[in-house]
Parts: sequence; structure tokens; C-alpha cells
Amino acid sequence: MTPENHILLVRRERVFLILAGIFLCAMTMLNLLGITRFIDLGPWTLAVGVLPYPITFLCTDLISELYGRKRANFLVTFGLCLNLFILGFMWLGNALPAAEIQAPWQTLNLSEPVALPDGSTVSGQVELFGLLYATTSGAVLASMLAYFAAQYCDVFMFHFWKNLTQGKHLWLRNNGSTIVSQGVDSFMVVAVTFGAQFLAGAMTLSTMFGLMTSNYLFKLTVALLDTIPLYLCVHYLRPYLGIQEGEVGYGISEH
Repeated sequence: MTPENHILLVRRERVFLILAGIFLCAMTMLNLLGITRFIDLGPWTLAVGVLPYPITFLCTDLISELYGRKRANFLVTFGLCLNLFILGFMWLGNALPAAEIQAPWQTLNLSEPVALPDGSTVSGQVELFGLLYATTSGAVLASMLAYFAAQYCDVFMFHFWKNLTQGKHLWLRNNGSTIVSQGVDSFMVVAVTFGAQFLAGAMTLSTMFGLMTSNYLFKLTVALLDTIPLYLCVHYLRPYLGIQEGEVGYGISEH
């Protein structure tokens, strides 16, 4: 291998690791923050965990464009395994017996019953971790299902538009894939997370639909705005990585 090729391969691996790291970090923040808080962001009411999630679609689109479908699907699959990893340790932490000595800030005293996402209610003295587990474990499960469907849909639609336009119109495959995948994600994650509350009568259909719509419109707006940074990243990264127009870069592991 020539020194020039070695430099290019190292660059490609580093950039892929950076994009993969941002993707996994944003996805993990979604799971950890989850629905622990709702915020009003302009016209949208959102779970705080939704804020970093649109970044994941920018990362997969960049990887799809620069490294190809194989690398993008690999990252999505690994992200699904990471979801299972997080859910498994959350379950383990909840299943293990609590220590007899607990710090004051590890318990809460609820004066009134509080409805949880699974339809149950809690009141009185409640362990903080137990409350967080009850509010986030369902969200993690919902995000796993929505993630699985939406991310694979995004990669598939990106390459569908790329093949259809013969590699032209980057804006079309970026936005065309995201419009569909963000809709799948937004509606699935809210339906699974709050379905039990809706069936139990603790949440109205209009509230549930409002959350779905707010999530989708926010993610769609951010996704449309990321067209500019996508073009900039592709413009500067192609020559830096030594990838010609219409080609994809391969890393050390694929040679």
C-alpha cells in the first residue's frame, strides 16, 4: 500500500468513526432522556429526548452518500444492538434488590397518584430509579421499534432515490428519504410509548395525535434544514477522503 493510499484509508476510518460516534451518542441521549420532560419549542410540544434525534438521519445520509449502503446498514444494526444493551442493563438495575441504605435524593414523596406511561399509577414514597425506569423503559422499547423501522427505511429510501436519479440531486434523496422515515419514527414511537395510557383512558386521542404531529413536524423541519450542512459536508469531505463523484469510500476493514 502506498503512503498516499494509507493516508486516505486512515482519513476514511476516522471520519466514519466520528459520524458513527455522533449517531450513537444522539441515539443514546434519546433513550436516556426519553420522556423525562416535555418542552414547548415554538409551536411544538416535544419529549426532551427527541431534540438530538434528527441528527441521526443526517449521519446515516452522510454515511450512505460517502461510504455506501453496506456501511449505513451496519451502523443501524449496531445501533439496534446498543438499544438492547441499554434496555438490558436498565432491566438488570431494576431487577436487582435495592440497598437498605438510600440517600435522601434517591426517593420521592408523591402526595397524589401519578399515572405512568404503562397505564399504572404510583403514589407515596417512590424510589427515583424505579420512577425513571418506569418512564424510560417503555420509551426505550418504543424507540427500538421505531428506530428499527425508520432507520432502515431511511437507508433504503436514500439509495432508492439515488439509483432512480442515477446519483444526481442529493437534495432529493436526502429529503425524500427523511420525509418518509421521520413519519414512520414519529408515529410509531408515540403510539407504542403512550398506547397503554390511551387504552386506559389516561390520554385522549387528540393529545396523542398532537404529540405525533409535533414530533413529526419538528423532525421534518430539522431534516429539511440539514440539507445545507449535508451539501457542505459532502463538498468538503469528498476531496478530503479521495472519493470521486458517484463512488463510495471503503475503509481498511473492507480491503
